[in-house]
Amino acid sequence: EVVVIGYGEVQKKDLTGAVTAIGRKDLVQGAVVAPDQALQGKIAGVQVINNSGQPGGSTTVRVRGNASIRTGNGPLFVVDGVQLTGISSRPGAAAGPVGSTISSNPLNFINPNDIESIQVLKDASAAAIYGSRGANGVILISTRKGSAGKTSVNVNSQVGFSQVLREYDILDAGEYRDALQEFGVSAADADGGANTDAFDEITRTALTHQHNVSLAGGSEDAFYRVSLGYYDQEGVIIGNRLQRANVNLSGTYKFLDDRARVDVFLINSVSNEETPQVGTDSGFQGSLIGNALQWNPTYPLRDGNGNLLIEQPGVAQTTINPLALDALTDDVSDYSDLVISVSPSYKITDDLTYSLTYNVARGFGERRVQFNEALNSQAVQGLGQAGFGQKLFTNQIITNTLSYIKDLNDRWNLNALVGYEYQRRNETTNGTVATDFSVNGDYFNFLQDAAEQVAFVGAEPIQKLSSFFARAIVNFDDTYLLTATIRQDGSSKFGEDNRWGTFPSFGAAWNMHNSLETPFDELKLRVGWGQTGNSEFDAGASQERWGILQQQTGIQQENAPNPSLQWETSTTINIGVDFSLFDYRLTGTLDYFRKSTQDILFQQSPIDPAPPGTLFWLNLPDSEVLNSGVEVLLNYSIADQTDFSWDFSVNATWLQNELSEYSGANVLYGQVFGQGASNARTHRLEAGQPLNAFYLPVFTGLDEAGASTFANDGAPEYVGDPNQDFLLGVNTTVRWKKLTATLAFNGAFGHDIYNNTLMTVLPITNLGTRNIAGSLVGTGEATSNAIQPSSRYLESGDYFKLNNVVLSYDIGQVGFLENIRVFATGNNLFVITGFDGFDPEVNTPNVADGLPSYGIEYIPYPSARTFLLGVDFTF
Repeated sequence: EVVVIGYGEVQKKDLTGAVTAIGRKDLVQGAVVAPDQALQGKIAGVQVINNSGQPGGSTTVRVRGNASIRTGNGPLFVVDGVQLTGISSRPGAAAGPVGSTISSNPLNFINPNDIESIQVLKDASAAAIYGSRGANGVILISTRKGSAGKTSVNVNSQVGFSQVLREYDILDAGEYRDALQEFGVSAADADGGANTDAFDEITRTALTHQHNVSLAGGSEDAFYRVSLGYYDQEGVIIGNRLQRANVNLSGTYKFLDDRARVDVFLINSVSNEETPQVGTDSGFQGSLIGNALQWNPTYPLRDGNGNLLIEQPGVAQTTINPLALDALTDDVSDYSDLVISVSPSYKITDDLTYSLTYNVARGFGERRVQFNEALNSQAVQGLGQAGFGQKLFTNQIITNTLSYIKDLNDRWNLNALVGYEYQRRNETTNGTVATDFSVNGDYFNFLQDAAEQVAFVGAEPIQKLSSFFARAIVNFDDTYLLTATIRQDGSSKFGEDNRWGTFPSFGAAWNMHNSLETPFDELKLRVGWGQTGNSEFDAGASQERWGILQQQTGIQQENAPNPSLQWETSTTINIGVDFSLFDYRLTGTLDYFRKSTQDILFQQSPIDPAPPGTLFWLNLPDSEVLNSGVEVLLNYSIADQTDFSWDFSVNATWLQNELSEYSGANVLYGQVFGQGASNARTHRLEAGQPLNAFYLPVFTGLDEAGASTFANDGAPEYVGDPNQDFLLGVNTTVRWKKLTATLAFNGAFGHDIYNNTLMTVLPITNLGTRNIAGSLVGTGEATSNAIQPSSRYLESGDYFKLNNVVLSYDIGQVGFLENIRVFATGNNLFVITGFDGFDPEVNTPNVADGLPSYGIEYIPYPSARTFLLGVDFTF
């Protein structure tokens, strides 16, 4: 078995690092928009969280936990050798009345149907070849390629529908009236006399269809594959739709008796997205979801003539009719991604090969957002608001490598690589926000006539990275293996005094079954050590930077220079065992790892006399983040007969995270939003605590008057941890003759979620004007009880989910059609959890004072349960 690693590939038996490979048939199938979603529950140590249920929404991907404070924690994604930027080509939007809308997944341009395999480089001995970009692991995606043979056409088509997976427990009209009596609320306008389910009004059974056609074939000297894909998914929330068209092209051409070769690769994706007004940082009026949840169920959404009621009588400016918010808002994005790779190579000798690769990735997007003046939001009512934004980014990489692969004699083999790489990335944004129109209609045609206009133009400093790297893999007698890697990166991001960083790694393995008498079919011991860097932070962090004041009255300094700024470095130790027993029916992997991150990059206010508001990037010399854990992967072939087979696999990961040393400021972050939560924070950094630890007053109950009580006079304490302690994936495939069933489960345990929705969207103080959570009935809480962040809203995030089911039947050949297969898939079918929200698999990422939140749920887009029927055939 050949496994793809950085800048090459090796046989699996020659691996010394912690690398896990998974083929296309074992990935999550069905309604999968981006390739990272296809990894859920499939690989030990890798966690994929869908931040929301919105089609194409962003994900949180972690390889062996969180290791950094202010810089990125996500892995580097590489597609057929092209290192991706992690930037979505869909522009952001002006905040508007509902705040920031859900971000888009930067991997949406990759069609999962085009993926052949995915490899995850988890430890530094494997990932150090990527140097400054490998600190959080590397995920290598290999797409499907053509091969020599007759031209064949493959067709894959699927159609289906989605529905909301779970709903919040809120009161219906009858329960609301009972609650009014129970709590003694007698306001004249508390009961509107209707029976309304606002959440049901904004949700729907949503349709999905996806179609893929590929053409592949060629001769021994020239073979190719071309695929076309179309994906169209409605969201379960009204006003939401994602459409995407893809082209994927790959080809290999050989010359000069196979000594010369050119590989070409292209992905082009064009997307259109209608985005609902679901915010991640909405204020007290809430977003579309928040307004639907808190709408008083005794008030109608429409009048007797079927016209939308803009506002609820008696509570104007506090609740927006969610149907009106949808009808009076437009948010449409058109964006495209293009990735091109051309790689000529020449065999100088039978063992020595030179390769030159040029990669370019380019993204461009436009977004139009408008809010009608009829909307009862203070920011737009009677005024109207519209915004237009564009984004353009380009990432170019030129790589030169010289590889030497040779059997030195009967016992020694050498696989060596040296290379030089140059990367250049730039990103620009521009747009206009206009308010107060003299006309009421399509505001985009009248932007120049608005009373207030604000134009913005932004450009990140151009990022340049020069790299030298080398790797040698030595195999002695297929028994003893040694891998040594070194990479030196010079980056424009860092200060003039520390432009270059060096990242070494070593790995060794002993195939014990080749030298010892054991009951194992295969038994390999692996040991690895290595260092990687993290460069995922502001491009101008080391530079003096200036910006325009918010009211455009002048400029101010935003960032103070630091010529000494240097790499954030992670050092990883990994010890692993690979084994197989019972004639390879049982195979497994066991890994222990310890990862220490030092020279932590941090942003804070500089020492006087710096101007007010200026920030300063520095390395914290005496701080350290530790991640350690154990990973287990077991695969067992229970039965393997002609008419019946049954395979079962389980992967489990135990994780521990700690900020063991910390020399920075005691920064409060993890901002929560909504009424009563102005500037409230939930996280604090503290030595001896995990990253993102919850720091809150301890709720002890309600007193006789129905008011909240807290321990230690409400002084905050460390009360919870959003980092998962245990990850679990269970996968099984059963085949009987031509019928096959595959089930995939995943779960996460030992972590907490802060339910910001219960705190500020559905509190008891709503009663009489807006809806409340069903769990508040019968508690004796006073309707005047003030909203206050505390451990009351901290819930266990444990869950176990049936994530994917695939049922397929192989028909075979009918006429000129071959390999006919009909199948049904189900995604996100059910979840077992005690969490009160839509889905415990949630993360509402917001940034406060430069620090991203983690483990907070705030009126997210609900998860969906999806069913698809499909057919696949070749001719």
